[in-house]
Amino acid sequence: MKVRTKKAALVVLIIPILSLVFPPAVTAADTTIGSTYPVVDTNQTTCYGAGSRVRLSSCPKAGQAYAGQDGNYRINGPRYRDNADGTVSDLVTGLMWQKGFRRNIAWRDAERLAAGADTGGHRDWRVPTIKELYSLIDFSGATGTMRGGMSSVPSDAVPYLDTRVFDFEYPSSKTHGSNVRFIDAQYVTNTAYRGTTMGGNATFFGVNFADGRIKGYPQRGKRGGSGWYVRFVRGNPDYGKNQFRDDGRGGIVDLATGLAWMAADSGHPHFKPALGEAHYRDGRLDWPEALEFCEGLDFAGSKDWRLPNAKELHSILDYSRSPQATRSAAIDPIFRTTAITDEAGKPNFPGYWASTTHLDGRIPGTDAVVVYFGEALGTGSMGQMGGPGGGQMGGQPPPPPGGMGMRPPPGGGFGGRPPPGMHPPRGGGIGPGTRQGGGPQGGGPHMGQGGAIIDVHGAGAQRGDPKIGNPDDYPKSGQGPQGDVRRVYNHVRCVRTAG
Repeated sequence: MKVRTKKAALVVLIIPILSLVFPPAVTAADTTIGSTYPVVDTNQTTCYGAGSRVRLSSCPKAGQAYAGQDGNYRINGPRYRDNADGTVSDLVTGLMWQKGFRRNIAWRDAERLAAGADTGGHRDWRVPTIKELYSLIDFSGATGTMRGGMSSVPSDAVPYLDTRVFDFEYPSSKTHGSNVRFIDAQYVTNTAYRGTTMGGNATFFGVNFADGRIKGYPQRGKRGGSGWYVRFVRGNPDYGKNQFRDDGRGGIVDLATGLAWMAADSGHPHFKPALGEAHYRDGRLDWPEALEFCEGLDFAGSKDWRLPNAKELHSILDYSRSPQATRSAAIDPIFRTTAITDEAGKPNFPGYWASTTHLDGRIPGTDAVVVYFGEALGTGSMGQMGGPGGGQMGGQPPPPPGGMGMRPPPGGGFGGRPPPGMHPPRGGGIGPGTRQGGGPQGGGPHMGQGGAIIDVHGAGAQRGDPKIGNPDDYPKSGQGPQGDVRRVYNHVRCVRTAG
């Protein structure tokens, strides 16, 4: 069944019947797409621009700038039921969750604690997988604009979790002692990384409901031995398991989610004519270019392609794979993935743009979500969580030269990008791709102020990246507590509802 409903058109229908238990109301747009693995909508209903045009008065229509973003579409709207016994049922996924949480839990202890839990009279609780836990993330949330440090919660912070049905807290000195950051709300999963991060740490993937990210965290715990948050789950043992089928026309259908994907990404030579006036010709696009690429795509007998939202894109990650362990992208080999030479001059695989805006940073809305199918790089230049020599240090990074690297759109053009030739690839660049399983050679080590660029968050991480701008405006050592590399131009894999 195909559902392609504009979110903006639903506002009049939804507002009169909102409730605290079923946010938002059940409408025709909430018809569940997918069988065993329905992907819950991000709940991002507002539309955003880029650069100096972050705030839009309304969601753009087809053919307008920034059309095709997350706020334009609604599929599998979130629906929860508070069971009044300490549990919450997700009516889309079939999963049941603990309403509450535990804090300061060691990763190695989480499975034992789950086995002993009896919330709601149930004895089959388990530690969630990363795909189960990420089903709860809500991108109507916002990290908040930090002023004067990271210990106090900003007035404009909104959790990336529906707090009308789930308990949540921002960490504070009362709950975690001194030197805690309000964004340290990282929740445990049982998904271990097939590799190491931060220069050798055994790693698990967790979801941060305070800043809207997936990152790899050290299994041994944070600096000083403190632990993590955890919320247990039960039900639907098939959630997160894909059922891919090649449609024979260049598409891949997932029978579990009801979604159909491009078998290859934007770096494949077949799509070069569809890149239009994009700045690069090797499949890298800024966010406006990515939206336009998918909205205008006529491929595999279909014209209803779109840029996937964050949770749809996350659904095709394969956490049993990684460049370190399998020398491949973190995705099923039924897909073809562009190989790149990364900022360290090494073979790697790209991150893909999502249509979801990430309300994070000094100017919320200038970033969009990127999901990493290759290593998520940085330098650890401001301290490594749980790693040698430090913890995850606080403070938002200062703006890079050029004012966040977000140059105002120059009066029209394709997505308001800089003129061609303004910024060639850096240090060997992120080069044109081939089928996954190798990579172009060339380029020397890319050294930053904090040392060599390394895998800081793992293949399977989800972060944000500037929607437009010049990558060279950002320090080569990256930004943020782990010196995240900022690319601005990322690859794309379009999606459509299978029908």
